[in-house]
Amino acid sequence: MRYETLLETDDLVAVSKPAGMLTLPDRFDLTLESLRGQLARHYGEIYTVHRIDRDTSGLVLFARHPEAQRSLTRQFEERQVEKTYLGLVSGRIPDDNGRLDQPIAEHPHVKGRMTVSKQGRYAITHFETLERIGRHSWLRIRIETGRTHQIRVHLAHAGHPIACDPLYGTGEPILLSSIKKHYKPTADDNGERPLLHRLGLHAWRLSLLDPAGQPLHLEAPPPRDLEACLRQLRRWSKA
Repeated sequence: MRYETLLETDDLVAVSKPAGMLTLPDRFDLTLESLRGQLARHYGEIYTVHRIDRDTSGLVLFARHPEAQRSLTRQFEERQVEKTYLGLVSGRIPDDNGRLDQPIAEHPHVKGRMTVSKQGRYAITHFETLERIGRHSWLRIRIETGRTHQIRVHLAHAGHPIACDPLYGTGEPILLSSIKKHYKPTADDNGERPLLHRLGLHAWRLSLLDPAGQPLHLEAPPPRDLEACLRQLRRWSKA
């Protein structure tokens, strides 16, 4: 798997990460490929600014020197960065807009999982329903805070988990046979290929200031697998 470079300056590099790639190296298995590892081989010194989940695709920002890292990470820490995602969720969300503000904590019994809890840290997620497509909804999502798995936890708690989420949903892939009436596999089919089998979440936009104090607006277009799934959902949900 390879990343796509979106912007490169003397201060920073913005890339689009494919779903399934770690943002940072795994502490326990250094053989796993990571985005930071690939960038380090290309640029030499590279400095982490933020991260997104392994199974989320999209925009990630790195600094190219320590001064730029301090400037950029401070904006993330002080919640001065506008972070916008696109997400395909299960179910038809009735609201055109919504605000989710339940606190989030580590799950008391399941390692690596988060949960809504009164003892958790406050978290705020805003969403706008862009489309209702069959048994799914396509959302634009903005987060004020950056808790672990925040979008996934909030939407699952609201009854609309991110599509194909194995941790907070069923993890089941989206299949053409589940949306196309009178679906018939061809004779040479070796099992049906899913329209989507990875987390339907994409880090789309970041708005912040570059290290020189100038406005910086970055965008990573949705990847082909997600766009292809949406096209098929639109086509057959109307049939």
